[in-house]
Amino acid sequence: MKKNANEVSRRDFLKSGAIAAGAIAVIGAGTFVLDHEAAKSMPREGFLRPPGAIEEEDFLYGCIKCGLCVQICPVHAIKLAGAHEGLGYGTPYIDPREQACDFSCDALQCVETCPTSVLDFKQFKETGLRAVEAAAAEPGVDMSQVNPFEVQKVAMKNAVKIGKAVVNKHTCLAHAGKPFKGVSRGTDFSGILRSPNDVNSSATPLRDREYDQDICHLCVTECPIGEKAIVQVRNRNGRKLIPRVLDGCTGCGVCEMVCPTEHASIVIEPF
Repeated sequence: MKKNANEVSRRDFLKSGAIAAGAIAVIGAGTFVLDHEAAKSMPREGFLRPPGAIEEEDFLYGCIKCGLCVQICPVHAIKLAGAHEGLGYGTPYIDPREQACDFSCDALQCVETCPTSVLDFKQFKETGLRAVEAAAAEPGVDMSQVNPFEVQKVAMKNAVKIGKAVVNKHTCLAHAGKPFKGVSRGTDFSGILRSPNDVNSSATPLRDREYDQDICHLCVTECPIGEKAIVQVRNRNGRKLIPRVLDGCTGCGVCEMVCPTEHASIVIEPF
């Protein structure tokens, strides 16, 4: 019996479609491997990744560029890299000079929302739980009077390691013994900040803040971590008060954002 031409063409179409799908799958698998190999040789070492970021080559390989961390950040500190970044295109980063991570979310929401765990929340969750257990073990503490979330959020925030602040003593106003009075980044600057000295529960524009410090130490007074991260100390001859960065620095970048010199005199260097 002669076969209907439509049946033949339909069968051929399905066959060719299956072959094409198989070919695409093979090519896709090859690309998957090639991308991972390329990621090993093309880490973006200069980027400051959001809190909890895993090793750079694994980050590049695992990040699906969904942008959820960007959407959930209350101060819009997280950006997506442009096409010129090669394999880093579309991956999240922080430019603290433009907008620092001031921990306004209190709960590391960018990390918690990451669907692939390239921002690893497990480490912070464990840190928070240990902090609650330690608080409960303290003599005389009535945990019914303690908000566990308050304990957890402080511990998780302190555990962040984005990078570490480095002071340029040649341009730092404090190292020169100079004061600072006025708006730190000018009235056109769009960055926002929830200062540790504020009663506000959310961040407000930095341009609305005026400072009056006999010796500039904005990096110290505005640090959301406090004296575990940076302190004001006397220099060797005891004549000047200068900032000293400590091991508790999280690399959040608030110090870099608020620094009033034309080019920031304190910058965050990634680990």
